[in-house]
Amino acid sequence: MKPMILEAILVGPMQANCYVLAPREGASALIIDPGDQARKIKKALVKHKLQPAFIINTHGHYDHIGADDFFGVPVYVHRLDEEFLKDASVNLSKAFALPYEVSSEIRLLEDGMVLELEGLQLQVLHIPGHTPGGISLRLLKPSERIVFTGDTLFRGGIGRSDLAGGNEAVLIKAIREKLLSLPDDTVVYPGHGPFSTIGEERRRNPFLL
Repeated sequence: MKPMILEAILVGPMQANCYVLAPREGASALIIDPGDQARKIKKALVKHKLQPAFIINTHGHYDHIGADDFFGVPVYVHRLDEEFLKDASVNLSKAFALPYEVSSEIRLLEDGMVLELEGLQLQVLHIPGHTPGGISLRLLKPSERIVFTGDTLFRGGIGRSDLAGGNEAVLIKAIREKLLSLPDDTVVYPGHGPFSTIGEERRRNPFLL
């Protein structure tokens, strides 16, 4: 069986982690958080001969959605963050004098939903607190040891809760319930910064001790 494609791409001035995920070379791909630099993301698609099928935004802040419209595919986001994609004031792009609102088709997610693509399966884990509709994405197939955490959980940190719709107590509770319940060897692919594991964050993350 040919190996799954998983490529992390640093994009934009905030150095967000965008992820391209596909079952194999030459297949359809999904893109997680294309926040900027669409050309750089497209180079990764071309390298692996991939065709984008859809986008998933882990939340609606501008540094994670800024290139949503450059791929001509539907965009998935949790229903509680739909407003972020449609309002430049809410997604913070207006504050940086770069007002951006998503014009692509928007499809809404709920906690527990499973998205499928040619044998790949990703489960939506609703983790509010950074934004109302923040999510993580647990890979169910072909591996159960990968989770994309967006801006909920970082290596040694958690997402900011001082922005509109944020709540630190809610965020920590959701992380404990939805993420720290995963196996210790689950690899954490965050929205910013280096990778980690669930076990490492359970043992060492100062916000979760």
